[in-house]
Amino acid sequence: MLLLAGSAAAQVPPTQPPPQPQDARARVSEEGTAAMERLRAATARRKAQTGSTPTLPQAPDATSQRRAAEAMRRRPVSPPMEERTRSALTKGREGLAAQRDAMAKRLGQALGLDAPDMAAGAGAVVPGASGWVPVLFVSSSMPVTTLRTYAGQLERVGGVLAFRGMPGGMTRVAPMAKLSAAILRRDPGCSGPACAMRSVQVIVDPLVFRQHGIARVPALAMIPGDPTRAYCEREEGSPRSPHVVYGDAALSGLLEEYARLGGSKEVRDARRRLESR
Repeated sequence: MLLLAGSAAAQVPPTQPPPQPQDARARVSEEGTAAMERLRAATARRKAQTGSTPTLPQAPDATSQRRAAEAMRRRPVSPPMEERTRSALTKGREGLAAQRDAMAKRLGQALGLDAPDMAAGAGAVVPGASGWVPVLFVSSSMPVTTLRTYAGQLERVGGVLAFRGMPGGMTRVAPMAKLSAAILRRDPGCSGPACAMRSVQVIVDPLVFRQHGIARVPALAMIPGDPTRAYCEREEGSPRSPHVVYGDAALSGLLEEYARLGGSKEVRDARRRLESR
C-alpha cells in the first residue's frame, strides 16, 4: 500500500507558481492614459460637431461689470411705476404688521394672558351677575375632540378651560398655542389666522390646580371673581370654589352634581344659560 501511494504521488505533475501581479503604478498609469485618450476623442467629436472647443464659462471682467452697472443707471425711470412700487411696499408692510398684531392678540387670549375680545365673537357670553365662573380643569392628554366639546359648552355659560401646564414645558409656547387653536376653532377643518374662534378663555394656572387640590381631570369648580388673572398676580388665599366635581361627563351633568353637593346658588346662572339654548 505504501508503494502504490508513492507511485501515485509520483505521477502528480508539479504545481505551477502563481502568476505575479502587475505593478500597481504601471496599472494606474495605463488607466490614466486610457482615460485621457477617451477625453481627447470626446473633445474632438464635440469640435467636429459644433466647430468649437467647449470651454468653461468665465467670470465677467471688470470692464463688463462696469458697463452693466452704467446701463442699469441709464435705464429710463418711470415716476408712476416708482410710486406704485412704493405704495405696494408700504401696504404690504402695514398688512404684515396688522396680521402680526392680530396673531399676537389671539395667542395672548388663547393662553389667558389677555382678556378676550367678547364683542368680536358672535353670541359671546360674559360671566353672570352671580359672579361665579365655571372653571373646567383639563389636561393636554385628553382627546382634542373632548376638549372641543367642552369648549362649546363653556362658551354658552361664560366658562374657562384651565390647564396645569403647557405641553413641552412652561418655556415652550408654540405647542400650547397650537393646542388652544385646535380647541377653540369653530370649524375644525379651518386653518390660518382667519378662522372663527370660540369666546372661551384658556388659562395655564398651576396655582389654581394646587388651591383646589385637583388630582385628576376633568373636574369642575365654580370660582368667584375673575379666575383668568395671571397666576403670578394672584395669592394663595384668593377665593376658591366651595366644591369640586370630578367625572368625564357633559357640563350639564357636572353642574347638576355640583348643585347636589350644595352649590345650587353657584351654578344657578350657568344652568339657566345652558338650558336656554
